[in-house]
Amino acid sequence: MNDLREKLRIREANLKEINDFLLREDNPIINGLLKIVEKYGGVDEINRKAREARKLENLMERLRRKNSTFVKDLEWLIKQRDKRAFISIPEYRRKILGEKAESMKFDESFAVTLEISACNFFQWLIEEAKKAIAQQDLMPARFIRVRSMKEQAEDDEPLAFSAAMQIIGASYVETLDTKGTMPGPDGQPINVHLGGPETITGYFGGVGVPNEYALKWVDEFLYCYTEYGIQQVLNVNTGTVMLGYWLHKLGIDIEFKISVYLGNDNPYACFWTLMTAKLFSRDDGTTPLIGFNLSNSVNNYTIELSAYIRKAFGFEDITRIEHHIVETYKGIVRQPYDRLNELLEIADRVKNISAKHEGGIPETEKTREHPSDILEYFIPKKDIIEKGLMPQLLTNYLDKHDSVNRTARALTERGLTFIAAQNLHKK
Repeated sequence: MNDLREKLRIREANLKEINDFLLREDNPIINGLLKIVEKYGGVDEINRKAREARKLENLMERLRRKNSTFVKDLEWLIKQRDKRAFISIPEYRRKILGEKAESMKFDESFAVTLEISACNFFQWLIEEAKKAIAQQDLMPARFIRVRSMKEQAEDDEPLAFSAAMQIIGASYVETLDTKGTMPGPDGQPINVHLGGPETITGYFGGVGVPNEYALKWVDEFLYCYTEYGIQQVLNVNTGTVMLGYWLHKLGIDIEFKISVYLGNDNPYACFWTLMTAKLFSRDDGTTPLIGFNLSNSVNNYTIELSAYIRKAFGFEDITRIEHHIVETYKGIVRQPYDRLNELLEIADRVKNISAKHEGGIPETEKTREHPSDILEYFIPKKDIIEKGLMPQLLTNYLDKHDSVNRTARALTERGLTFIAAQNLHKK
């Protein structure tokens, strides 16, 4: 058996060939990347611009100069945080467990990150905060956004949402427009075989970021990084995953999370992803792979094996395994889809995992006249308003908030721990 295992050893000569290829001065795939980095002023200047762009005082000042209505909401959020209007973690545990909470010990090393998706409008966050205060609920510690970046920029939402995340103490992920579902500069689809929901099987040809758009993805990422300080984006394509590794290896402090759409649905696919993360990690051992969303079809054994690989490569504290607990009721999975009980089985033995809530509790969703639908993530704001859909979409989002809190309650009842918005819910 050991003799057979030895045949899997990677030859040093093969690694040398890869390095030699990457370092060739005439390598067009590397040179294309380096040109974009230089376009934004080089590594140090890119990082400097991003640090300045995401400073809270700079974000607020830019919004004030624009007379943005978001300023009033952000100031309200700061006031609520500072007067401790949100429930503390000890108070929450007493609310769920009663006097029993005082004698229980909670192991924070296995805390599950509470995650919600998709918070496409800043105002939804404010409505969620109001609900959390009124009901003494928890706010998530991680937010995913998939609204068009170009449309958001017209509303100044990248500035407002970045400020809000710093105020409440949460991480967030934006989704770039350079992907197969979006039109290119000529108005034609980037994925020429995809014409909207009615041709969704075009995804099987690769939803991703075809041809020259991989480098356009880099260009858009560096623009958002330097203009708004956006550090984390969703990654849906193996090519842009590789480019993300390379940007970080060059010294640019970007991060990304891998989307469920990438289809990591078995331990060998997860090994592939984590192996490349290891190969292109920095000398200090860090990787930009901050979140790793496995396929909806994975079972707990695959999650545990993925965690085994992650730990072997030194990424246990860096790369969060993100797992959908609930999904949108329409458009992506067969319902009812509810993985809460499976999460509870592994929450005390898999570190750095997040419980992602992309839908409401299925029992609630099926009663809605307008249940959540993943295809509605891509509707332009003007169409949402024209169709009168905004109230229904807000209801769908707040249903997701309820599913987040159902998970927190279930974890607490079993003596397990979670991470909520860290500036709001004091320990």
